[in-house]
Amino acid sequence: MDSALDRLDAARFLQIWQYFDKDDKGYIEGKKMDDLFKYMLQNLGMKTDEITEDKMRRMRDKFVSPYDSAGGNVQIQELAAMMLPEEDNFLLLFRRETPLDNSVEFMRIWRNYDTDSSGYISSNELMGFLQDLFLQHRKSITPQKLEEYTDTMMKMFDKNRDGRLDLNDMARILALNENFLLKFRTDACSVEDRKKDFEKIFAHYDVSKTGELEGPEVDGFVKDMMELVKPSISGMELDKFRTALMGHCDINRDGKIQKNELALCLGLKLS
Repeated sequence: MDSALDRLDAARFLQIWQYFDKDDKGYIEGKKMDDLFKYMLQNLGMKTDEITEDKMRRMRDKFVSPYDSAGGNVQIQELAAMMLPEEDNFLLLFRRETPLDNSVEFMRIWRNYDTDSSGYISSNELMGFLQDLFLQHRKSITPQKLEEYTDTMMKMFDKNRDGRLDLNDMARILALNENFLLKFRTDACSVEDRKKDFEKIFAHYDVSKTGELEGPEVDGFVKDMMELVKPSISGMELDKFRTALMGHCDINRDGKIQKNELALCLGLKLS
């Protein structure tokens, strides 16, 4: 059994995990782990008649706690940490352990790696992102491994299989939290309530605390605004809406959106 598991790498682990976690919840019920282990061993070349109850018991004892096997949930990061070598589970753990809570930072990353401003992240651009990620965590990686990880991430997150990542694909890699604007009511409410909501919203996107939105701050606001009416948007669609918003709201044409300018666009008077 151990020799079979020696052949387990990140790409195969992800393929097997996703077969059972089709909704991408990040966990699997403990009672389903036997099925996952059997499927895994078969994928790693073990014959069905070789997968005995004794081997299943040893797998449970090694990789699943008594609580999990009794009906709790097994998290992807828990299982990856136990079953994969450190260099392979690093990429798996990244997307689950470092969620982004602001679309501004997400768009800053997006703009940095969409180097040709195509509105998509190509395989080469994703490779640059992963390479910087390893440098940031002071981990070395060979060119061969980097190419392998890039291919793995593409296969995992490129949902429409067009060889590139769109905004939604990258948001899944970076585990971007729920759209901030969903917290606010859009139906009729008092002017005072709308002003309070506006202050909270502007403060959320004004990451630099300058009293104006610029660069990725505008991008983050545009992204969340668009997704209220269209859950899946492309980078090109975002750029078009951003241009339209700036044309309408950037009254003094300084390339930024001041708080009072955005308020006027939304039909609010702050004073």
